[in-house]
Amino acid sequence: MHSRSLVKFLAAVLMATFLAACAGTSNQASTGEFIDDAILTTRIKTALVKDPMVSAIDVSVESFKGAVQLSGFVKTTGERDRAVKIANDVPGVTQVFNSIQIR
Repeated sequence: MHSRSLVKFLAAVLMATFLAACAGTSNQASTGEFIDDAILTTRIKTALVKDPMVSAIDVSVESFKGAVQLSGFVKTTGERDRAVKIANDVPGVTQVFNSIQIR
């Protein structure tokens, strides 16, 4: 009987540890947030690829909890501005940080 209590206790500790590992913090995304950010990044990259004005291959996109970081190189300020607008227009984007450089 005592060993059953120990097994239940250990199972509870393991479950609590697992659930805590899935929770997000201000510096780390939860599992769900990580997946949401991956989807968001994919949507932005897809929109950039579809746009004839932006050289999507030269623009990197990273997302964290809905905030998007754009970086890379483009040829004109118009291309840079267009990339920022495209990112801002994707549903789920809360903020866009623009680090795109002009070549």
